[in-house]
Amino acid sequence: MTDQDATRREFRDAVNMTPKQLEDWLGTDESKDVGQKSGGDSESVGHRSGRRIIELLNTKKDDLTDSDYAHMRKVIGYVHRHSKQRPSGDVTDTDWRYSLMNWGHDPAK
Repeated sequence: MTDQDATRREFRDAVNMTPKQLEDWLGTDESKDVGQKSGGDSESVGHRSGRRIIELLNTKKDDLTDSDYAHMRKVIGYVHRHSKQRPSGDVTDTDWRYSLMNWGHDPAK
């Protein structure tokens, strides 16, 4: 197995939302209200990443670039790090869950 194969497998494990589910989610106010905004940008880093994840999910394996693999690794790292910070109690309506969903991972699934 190549590094790229491993990255794709880990990415598929981390991203448990379909492109349609993620696209619908990114259109919500909850999605747009969470996450870190950089520089005067009104869009959070995670929201922008979510749009890129949709593109990656819709890209054929042979068409993936080094930049695509780099973003997949970024997503994997974010999901793993953020998942370890799970708050106690019901996380259904929390910024923690919403941030992960922007990155394609719904911890309630």
